[in-house]
Amino acid sequence: MSGLSVIQTVAVYIIPLIFAITLHEAAHAYVAHKHGDNTAKLYGRLSINPMHHIDPIGTVVFPLISIVLGSMAGGIGFIFGWAKPVPINFSKLHNPKKDLRWIALAGPAANLAMALIWALILKLSMYAGGYFGIPLNLMAQAGIGINISLFILNLLPILPLDGGRIVFSLLPDKQAISYAKTEQYGMWILIILILFGGLNFIISPLYNFLVTIILSLLN
Repeated sequence: MSGLSVIQTVAVYIIPLIFAITLHEAAHAYVAHKHGDNTAKLYGRLSINPMHHIDPIGTVVFPLISIVLGSMAGGIGFIFGWAKPVPINFSKLHNPKKDLRWIALAGPAANLAMALIWALILKLSMYAGGYFGIPLNLMAQAGIGINISLFILNLLPILPLDGGRIVFSLLPDKQAISYAKTEQYGMWILIILILFGGLNFIISPLYNFLVTIILSLLN
C-alpha cells in the first residue's frame, strides 16, 4: 500500500483492525457462554458490537501508533493491539480445563473466519467501480493481513495468549500448574520478541503461507 498518505493508511486499516481485535474477544465470550459461563453476558460482552469490547489504549492508541509509524517508514509492519479481555468464571464452566481449550480456540478461529470474509470482499471489490472498488480492495487486503497476523500470534504457546491457554488445557494437571506460572513472564517475552525481530521471524513464514492459500481460493 505504498503511495498512501498516513491519513489514508489509517482510514484503510482502522475498520478491519477494530473488528479483528474486538470480534476475537466476542468469540471467546460466545463460546464461554455455550459452555455454561454467563459472566460475559452479564457484563454486556456477549455482543458483536465492537463498542462493547474496545480498550481505548489497546484497541485504538497502540494500533494507531503502529500504523502511523509503519506508514512513515514506508510499510506497515507488525500491528500490536488488544481489546478488553472477556471475563470468565471457570467455576461456572461444565468442564473448566477442557472448556478452556475451546474458549481459547474461538478467538483465533474468529480471526481466520474474518480473513476468509475479507478475501471474499477482496474478490467482490474487483467487480466494483473505481470509486468504491479501490478503497474496498485496500481495506480487504488490510483485513486479510491483520486477521492472519492475529491468528498466528494468538496461537503461539505463550501465556496469556490463546495458544498458551490451549497448551495449558492439554497438559496433565501437575505440568499445567507449573506451566501456568510462566504467565507472569509472557508479556515480557512478547515485548522482547517484538523489539529484537523474533516475532516477525516466527510469524512471517506462516503468514506468507496462509495468505497465499487464502488468495489462491479467489482464483
